[in-house]
Amino acid sequence: MMSLTVLTTFMRRHAAPALGVCALVYFSYHAIQGDRGILAWMRLSREIESARAALDVTLAEQHKLEAQVRLLRPDSLDPDMLDEQAKIVLGYGLPDEVIVGADSATAP
Repeated sequence: MMSLTVLTTFMRRHAAPALGVCALVYFSYHAIQGDRGILAWMRLSREIESARAALDVTLAEQHKLEAQVRLLRPDSLDPDMLDEQAKIVLGYGLPDEVIVGADSATAP
């Protein structure tokens, strides 16, 4: 009988703190490792920075292409740009010229 009362006394004194420690460990683990935890937040932050860098590169390329398109508009046609595009697209050029471009080929 004495051991049963010792056991129940021990359980009464230590059950609540043990459950509290278990709950603390559970929530701490999920705060770090969970789907919305600290590690997931850091991974998403790195992905956002990578996407922003890719966006900056894409926007720079877009601005460059828009500037080239602006030079080829009929109301403000740049003869040098027209000549350059004709050489690249059609392959026209003088025999001693080398045409360099995105889809370039050497002139005959």
